[in-house]
Amino acid sequence: MSDTKPQYWFCLTHHAVEGRDGCKNADRLGPYSTAAEAEQALERVQERNESWDNDPVWNDDDEDDEPDPAKS
Repeated sequence: MSDTKPQYWFCLTHHAVEGRDGCKNADRLGPYSTAAEAEQALERVQERNESWDNDPVWNDDDEDDEPDPAKS
């Protein structure tokens, strides 16, 4: 009997929660401690992306989106 706790991943190919023997890790998010956490993976990604997009420390986009002639 194994003492390891079960882990779950969210498969980006099948949009489904998988156990350890699912698709390759490159196609998954996780591991998560519960299936419920894995089910919410895409929502967490969206929340984090929005947070980072609105974080002035990480947002290095120019306000005017004009190309910098010095970099051409």
